[in-house]
Amino acid sequence: MRTLPMAEGRRVSRRSRFDRKPPWLKVRAPGGARYTELKGLLGRLGLHTVCEEARCPNIGECWGGGTATIMLLGDVCTRGCRFCNVKSARTPPPPDPDEPRKVGEAIARTGLDYVVLTMVDRDDLPDGGAAHVAETVRTIRRGDERILIELLVGDFGGDAAAIETVARSGAHVLAHNVETVERLQRTVRDARCSYERSLEVLRRFKETRPESYTKSSIMVGLGERMDEIERTCRDLRSVGVDILTIGQYLRPSPRHLPVHEYVAPERFAAMEAMALSLGFAFCAAGPLVRSSYRAGELFLASRLRPDRPARAETLETAGDPT
Repeated sequence: MRTLPMAEGRRVSRRSRFDRKPPWLKVRAPGGARYTELKGLLGRLGLHTVCEEARCPNIGECWGGGTATIMLLGDVCTRGCRFCNVKSARTPPPPDPDEPRKVGEAIARTGLDYVVLTMVDRDDLPDGGAAHVAETVRTIRRGDERILIELLVGDFGGDAAAIETVARSGAHVLAHNVETVERLQRTVRDARCSYERSLEVLRRFKETRPESYTKSSIMVGLGERMDEIERTCRDLRSVGVDILTIGQYLRPSPRHLPVHEYVAPERFAAMEAMALSLGFAFCAAGPLVRSSYRAGELFLASRLRPDRPARAETLETAGDPT
C-alpha cells in the first residue's frame, strides 16, 4: 500500500498536552454583533449548540459569519466517547416534541439556504431518535423547499429501519463520522460504536438514497499512522462516501483523551491530495477542519444548486461533533 510522505508535526509531552498548542491552532476569541445575535436567537428558542457544548475552536469565525450549530434531541448523549465534550448520561431527559418547529423557526428567521442538522446519540429511544430527526427535516422543507439540508447523525445502534428513515427524510447530504482509524476505535469511541457499523451506516445511506451525497470525517493526532489513514479513506470510498473532512483532534478538557501529536499543515495537505486521488468528490483537510466545514458546504451547495451561487453564510444545526 502506498503511504503518504512524512512531515514533522509537534509531539507533545505529558505536561503540555492540554495547554500548549502550535501557532497554526491559534483562533480569535468569539464576539461581535452577529455572534451576539445568533446566540440570543438560539437561546430564546431553547436550542442547544454543539459549538459551545463541544468547545469548538471555530465558534468565533462561524458565529461571526452567521453560522451556528444546534444539537437535535437535547444536549445529553447516551454515549461517552473519550474525545467529545458533550454531556453524557444513561437516561437523558426526553426530547422536546416541539424541537422540529423551533429549528424550523430559527432557520426561517435567518433566511439562509444551506442547513446542517445533527444529533446526540439516544440509545434510550426505541428508534434512536430517527423519526424526530426526519420530522425536523420535513418541517424545514415545508417552510422552504429550496433549502439544502445536510444531516450528520449517529449509528442508531445499527437499526436498519432507523437508518433508512433518516435516509428517506429528504436531506440532500447524509453524513456519519467514522472518527478515527480502525485500530483506535475502542480507545477513542464509546464501546457501543464500531468501525464496521459506521461503514455499514454509510453504505446503507448510499443504497437507500443513491442520489444523495454521503460524507464522513476523521480526526488525527491520536497516534494513528499515515498508512492507517489511507486505509480508512479506501474503506470509506468502498461504501460510496463522496465527501471527507480530516481535522486535528483537540482535547476539550484534562479528563478527555490526550493529544498524541499536533499534525503540521503540510501533512494535512498530503492527506487531502491522497483522498482526492482515491476518488472523493471533495476533501477538506486542515488543523481546524471539523465535520461541518464551511468550504465543504459551499462545494456541496454549488453541486446541488449549480444555477445559483452558494451564499457564504450557513446555518448548521448539529451535534455528535468531531
